[in-house]
Amino acid sequence: MTTSKLVRPTGPLALSALALAMLLALSGCNGDDGAPGEMGATGQPGQPGPVGNNGQPGFAAANFLIANNGTDNRNTVDVVNQNAAMLKRLTGLNNEGVALDPLGNLVQAGDSMNGSLKTFCQIAQRADGAAFNLNSDREITGATTGLVNPKGIAYSQMRGLVFIADQTAMQVTVYGGAAAGDVAPLATTTTDAMPWDLFYDDNNDRLYVALTNGVLSVYDNYVASNYAAMPTRNITPVDSNGAKQSINLHGIAYDRLSDKMVLSDVGSATDATDGAIFVLNNISLVDGNVVPSRVIKGPATKLGNPVDIILSGSELRIAEKANDAILVYANIFAGASGDIAPDLTTSAIKPEALVELTASRQDADISDISSAAVLLGVAVSSNPAATGPTTGQISRLNAPLTSNLGQYNALQNIESVTFDLAGDSYTTFDTATSGGIVISNRVATMRLGEQYSAAQDRIITGSNTGLISPKGLDVDSASGLIFVAENNAATPGVFIYSACASGNAAPLLALNTAPAQPWDVDYDPTTDRAFVALTNGSVAVFNQVRAKWLAGSSVISTADRMITPAVSGVAVPAPTNLHGIDYDFASDALMVSDVGSAADATDGKIYILNNASSADGLTNIAVNISGANTLLGNPVDIMYSGAHLYVAEKSNNRVLRFDNILNSAGGNIAANASFAVTAPESVAIIPVYLTNRQ
Repeated sequence: MTTSKLVRPTGPLALSALALAMLLALSGCNGDDGAPGEMGATGQPGQPGPVGNNGQPGFAAANFLIANNGTDNRNTVDVVNQNAAMLKRLTGLNNEGVALDPLGNLVQAGDSMNGSLKTFCQIAQRADGAAFNLNSDREITGATTGLVNPKGIAYSQMRGLVFIADQTAMQVTVYGGAAAGDVAPLATTTTDAMPWDLFYDDNNDRLYVALTNGVLSVYDNYVASNYAAMPTRNITPVDSNGAKQSINLHGIAYDRLSDKMVLSDVGSATDATDGAIFVLNNISLVDGNVVPSRVIKGPATKLGNPVDIILSGSELRIAEKANDAILVYANIFAGASGDIAPDLTTSAIKPEALVELTASRQDADISDISSAAVLLGVAVSSNPAATGPTTGQISRLNAPLTSNLGQYNALQNIESVTFDLAGDSYTTFDTATSGGIVISNRVATMRLGEQYSAAQDRIITGSNTGLISPKGLDVDSASGLIFVAENNAATPGVFIYSACASGNAAPLLALNTAPAQPWDVDYDPTTDRAFVALTNGSVAVFNQVRAKWLAGSSVISTADRMITPAVSGVAVPAPTNLHGIDYDFASDALMVSDVGSAADATDGKIYILNNASSADGLTNIAVNISGANTLLGNPVDIMYSGAHLYVAEKSNNRVLRFDNILNSAGGNIAANASFAVTAPESVAIIPVYLTNRQ
């Protein structure tokens, strides 16, 4: 049974009818009733007839991806339901192993042309016929990668690492999940024979590699040992007499609850009848020759070249390439060995790899938290006027703001930082002539003491991006979009990019704020609305942002509303210069920071505006925090934790925390907590749930 939390809508056109149907399938617990069996023969007069045959078993409702590798369907991926009924086909992809990252992006290996690893963004939301697009998606390929014939892959949800079985290169190749381009790998491990598939046990840091010589190699503490060069154990399936049964291992699937491993064996690649399935018990402990608890092979199985397998509970699905089929065994762990027919056989032309399309993370993004969150820490970026020891640093402070837990260095003159639900960081930067976004793997949860590495991380920059002076940014993990406030005077606005993009990618949509220059943006997925803090002292509000993009818009030329903070109906007098912004959907409150004069280290303010969903024009400030006790001079960024407001106070070199902010009396009040940081440019909370892994 597959379950998921309720997904919040993100606008009138947030999901297509197909995507909604798929979502219902992912969250449903009711599968099929199964097909009825054949009727028994008619009995003699007065006597009951023989019992009819058993019907086809029902399968839990779920959707699956099939990577195709035939002459006519190579480089396509099909989305099918539990009975292999086609839902849609995606094109321009790769032809080998498939995996999903925590945000619902497809990661796929390929060797149809050059060795490649492609990331296809938000696969459940892409329309039938959608094609791989470097403006929305990314690829690792090229001579520097060393990829030759990548086959099976595994994705570490916790560490954000991709493990690739590169067959003829006879190695396991490792990349960070955020990497892109023609870049060298993070690590490689030479295998004893050609690998075909692998499985990584995140909880125990254990890598299993299926080799084409019939051996399963196991690497304990693989990452912790700096990507172990030699296997800890080698496991060979044998019969009760000790004779080797395995010939050419391909697919690999693990059931954590029972500690059972299922392996597929294609035997001879040219023989469409000699495939086999092995079930091995206590796989985390066994070594050497192991007698399987179950072996399935023979003509009734239709196993010829079972190139890939996946488990969905106890259901085993098999990509049977030689016989052009998807085979399903309803309970692979129960029953005797032998020549046993599958419970379901459906036609599929040259299927190469499988993965179940599970629901992606449904927690709130860090800018959308509406109830008090337990924090792992608070991230703060440093941006001193002159290059110094903290330039490029993202520091992690503890939530009470009493200690610095460590740093990651993005190796750029960074501006704002935020995180997606996987814990990857998104950081804007600018130089004298251009700007960009650094996307770094698992900075929120793991990368303390490290720095930017092309083997793990990537950059969006170049003339097509339009980025020259980017400042604040926001990420919507559910839709895979990055919102960036471009402060350049000639082209001011909010540029929206695919969160999977890399390099010189153009924005998918632009929100025009001219002539006003934006400093920060907060996108609210619940209302599909973007709030933009402008340096002229007002807030631009854009409605139905994602809906308009899905409907074909590339530019939204005018804001739907302009909110101007006021006191007793009179606009806040100059100098007023809004920077940080955070909207709380639960209270409908808009929190903004005002740096006033950038040259004055005493005139900063924090405003809270109520009824932000309908406010327009002059809007009275409900809470106004300012004065000498506040230490507010240039509060360049803010973030709400569901209870408290964290502030990056640049001119006074402090990170501040104002508690119970929505109920604050305001005025000249001191912060409840404070920590010294050199030139803090932005602040981002790190909820503990970013460490959650499905």
